[in-house]
Amino acid sequence: MAIANPNNSHSQPPAQLKRQIGVLAACLLGLGSILGTGVFVSLATAAEATGPSVLLAVAVAAGVAACNGLSSAQLAANHPVSGGTYEYGYRWLRPQLGFTAGWMFLCAKSASAATAALGFAGYLLHLLHGPTEWLVPIAVLTCLSVTLLTLTGLKRSSSVNTLIVSVTIGSLLAFVVTGFPVARENSPQHLRDLLPSTANTFNWPSFLKACALMFVAYTGYGRIATLGEEIHHPRRSIPRAIIVTLLVSMLLYIAVAGVAIGSVGANGLAAGLDQQAAPLEVVAQTFPVDWVQPVIAIGAMTAMLGVLLNLVLGLSRVVLAMARRGDLPTLFARLDATGTTPWPAVLLVGALITLLATIGSVKTTWSFSAFTVLIYYALTNLAALQLSSTERLYPRVVSWLGLLSCLFLAIWVEAPIWGTGLSLILLGLLWQRFMQRRNSSATQEK
Repeated sequence: MAIANPNNSHSQPPAQLKRQIGVLAACLLGLGSILGTGVFVSLATAAEATGPSVLLAVAVAAGVAACNGLSSAQLAANHPVSGGTYEYGYRWLRPQLGFTAGWMFLCAKSASAATAALGFAGYLLHLLHGPTEWLVPIAVLTCLSVTLLTLTGLKRSSSVNTLIVSVTIGSLLAFVVTGFPVARENSPQHLRDLLPSTANTFNWPSFLKACALMFVAYTGYGRIATLGEEIHHPRRSIPRAIIVTLLVSMLLYIAVAGVAIGSVGANGLAAGLDQQAAPLEVVAQTFPVDWVQPVIAIGAMTAMLGVLLNLVLGLSRVVLAMARRGDLPTLFARLDATGTTPWPAVLLVGALITLLATIGSVKTTWSFSAFTVLIYYALTNLAALQLSSTERLYPRVVSWLGLLSCLFLAIWVEAPIWGTGLSLILLGLLWQRFMQRRNSSATQEK
């Protein structure tokens, strides 16, 4: 049953964004969000944590993502509006939980977007042999440029995304094909510690941390749900787009991880993080084909741009939804004259991502993103469990598995990240309380 929102008592309904995306475009937006930082950077971060068993972490994370994806799909199919789990929390849970979901999404994905900007800068500098001092300035300039592109509208952004995704997938396939002979030759040596054995104690905490890190690499499918208000025939199109996106990304992740670990080992892949965040390009240096290294660098850069572009799109729609309900100033609920772009929300998101990019640490931003996004999807599954039998598209057990998996994996994120995340939740709830009182006072004055 939907919960009424005391802050949403406007005399007129807010302007709605136009529906202009089909199934194919939605899939490409999802892939543009997934095939970026996750495959080009976070694979190395997870390999550093757990070694060769990162291949198992990729598979486990895919299973968790599938459960979460199906929960998101059926929620979005029943309530296709901008905002994703922020809106689902308000409708099927409680306002405080809905706000927490939106707040965590903003925190998590702003950090992911900053990671993508830093990753783009790292690959560019590695390709051009530029100085590391330029990493942050290039990342900041990239954030500003993508923000300006997003202001031109979703249709143009989607067209640019299609080009970006095509280049990215082509570069990943080139990596897999040219690196397979090297991986096949070296894999007996590099994959011998893949599974637990009596001779080697398996480090479960590190493995579960790697699963949490890799789970974040799949969560770009959520962009499809947050853009639900702009997708044609949402009840049919959104579930199809999410399922196809997850299947394609899982196959690519496993193929790339297998070739990378098999070729240079987990330590060799992780070492790329110290070279301006360009791990796959470092692996490609061991391949017998000279041209594949610049191809990977170009693919990585387009992938990072794709993630950044899609995150600005998704985050701005969550800001739009929060402003509509009064959890953010109503300024951010405004649309442009064409009804296709929430321009104040886009500017706010661009500024936040740019600020986070100045941190300059891929590892820090990604770990923070892991915790916050796991909380976000735990709430997604909790909302999906409230669906009635007529609303539900998939068995309840799917949402239960997603909920328990998210809560369990969140435990294995570093303690300082936990502290930061919980502090942000508290600050967010205090902000919501402040906005409620402000809106209530404004209503009484009228």
